[in-house]
Amino acid sequence: MDLKETCISSEPIYEGSFIRISRDQIRLSNGKESQRMVIRHPGAACVLAVTDNDEVVLVRQWRYAADQAVLELPAGKLDVAGEDPAECALRELAEETNYTADSVKLLHTFYTAVGFCDEKMYLYQADGVRVGSTLSNDEDEITETVLLSREEVKAALKNDEIKDAKTLVGLQYWLMNS
Repeated sequence: MDLKETCISSEPIYEGSFIRISRDQIRLSNGKESQRMVIRHPGAACVLAVTDNDEVVLVRQWRYAADQAVLELPAGKLDVAGEDPAECALRELAEETNYTADSVKLLHTFYTAVGFCDEKMYLYQADGVRVGSTLSNDEDEITETVLLSREEVKAALKNDEIKDAKTLVGLQYWLMNS
C-alpha cells in the first residue's frame, strides 16, 4: 500500500533561532488534498551515561512548556548544520553535568514527536564515564545532576516520576540490556 504524502506548497509561519514552522498543502496517497503543520528541527542527541558504581547520570531541569522540573538524560540540539551527533552527546554530558566520557556508541535513533515535528533524536551510550568536566551549562540552562541506581530508576518509573520520552527510551534500554 502506498502511503506517501507529497508536498504541493509550503507557507512559512515562523522561523526562529533553531526551529521553523510551516503550513504545508499536501496530496494524500488517495489523491485528495489536506494540510499539515510541520515543525522543522535540526535534531538532537542524548546520552545514557552510567558510572562505575552502576548509577545513571541524569539531570533535573525546569521545562517551561511542561511547567515543572523534569528528570532527563543529558541532551541537547545539534548546534550547527552537519554537527556529529556523537560530539553533541559528549558535549551535552560535559555541559549539563560534572561528568565526561571517553566515547559514545549509538544505540538508537527515533523521532520525538513524529505527528508534527521532524526532530530526530540520537541516543548514545557513554563509555569511560567519570567526574571531571570543565564545561558549564549554556547561560539559559540551570541543571542539577542526579545519580540513580537501577532500583531507584525502577521506583521512579513505577511512581511516574520520569515523564520525558527520550529518558524513558534510554532507561528502558539500560534496564533491559544489563
